[in-house]
Amino acid sequence: MAYQILMPGKTLFGIGAIEGAGSDIKAMGTKALVVSGKVVEKSGIIAKLTTVLEEAEIGYTVFTDIKGEPDDRMTAAAKERFDQEGCDLVIGIGGGSPLDAAKAVCALSGYPPLVLIPTTAGSGSEATKFYCVTQSATDTKKLITDEKIIPRLALIDPSLAFTAPRSLTAATGMDALTHAVEAFTSRKATPYTDLFALSAIRRIFEYLPVAYEKGEDEKARTEMAFAAYEAGICITNASVTLVHGMSRPIGALFHVPHGISNAMLILKCLSFAKDGCIERFAEIGRALGAAGSDAECADLFFIQLEDLCRTLEIPTLSSYGISAEAFFEKADKMAEDALASGSPANTIKTVTKQDILKIYADLWTD
Repeated sequence: MAYQILMPGKTLFGIGAIEGAGSDIKAMGTKALVVSGKVVEKSGIIAKLTTVLEEAEIGYTVFTDIKGEPDDRMTAAAKERFDQEGCDLVIGIGGGSPLDAAKAVCALSGYPPLVLIPTTAGSGSEATKFYCVTQSATDTKKLITDEKIIPRLALIDPSLAFTAPRSLTAATGMDALTHAVEAFTSRKATPYTDLFALSAIRRIFEYLPVAYEKGEDEKARTEMAFAAYEAGICITNASVTLVHGMSRPIGALFHVPHGISNAMLILKCLSFAKDGCIERFAEIGRALGAAGSDAECADLFFIQLEDLCRTLEIPTLSSYGISAEAFFEKADKMAEDALASGSPANTIKTVTKQDILKIYADLWTD
């Protein structure tokens, strides 16, 4: 059976990727809307980009009002700036939220050329056809799939993550791991995505703990940047499954960063899916060095996954500060929203609303 392969039009990878991109960006337009957030602006990373734009004689205006995960009001304001300033190019720079916002502006503006520059190793948004925007009227995090927002140019410089705090490194790294494992165990997996998924999983298990402990370790940051990109390619071609479906409502209703909510759910969700495709989990275990039967190799993967979550100090819902009463009050809506997203249906096991409610409840049992 035929399957498609989607990737960015061009990718520049490595330290100095931004500095080497002036001519590529100039070929795309004359004035850019740079979409980002205040933290990235204060770090000096945006100034690195605007220096390149100035040297290439590309006009620009900077919009840094993306606060947390983007909602429809933020993206509407960014789109208004795009129109007011006569822009013909969108550049997103930052973590997953600014990149998602840049994608939204691109779609709202009739698909001008799009450049994406990640400053974290996690979302893989620089390689995907997906973006999320929270609908403020309903507190629903909407997943949008659109092949036309795969960027024309992705610029990946691992050094941009050198100063990322440990908590952000953990959250984004677990997001990338979730992408890779879900793509590998998705109904939509292909031999092509399998290659990228297993490669990303191996890199993350080896290098995420190093990046977490030693933020300026160039080797670890480079490997994690590559893993996040690989995992992004995986999900744009094989999609995600139950973890993401259940994670988005937690993010929308309780304002938990996406990577952290994935990490909170990953063990419970994958344990539920395990008997639906144990041979796939076994293959992951073998990629991590396991030997033996499918059951033994799959079990080793779960043991290593639990150890990784412990090393990264992934919080529980309770330790994060979420009230159990408030959580269970919203559980029915979250389960409905998770199913409606379509992601749980990609799991190689039938998932019902009751299954989702049970997993949500199980998050409070440890």
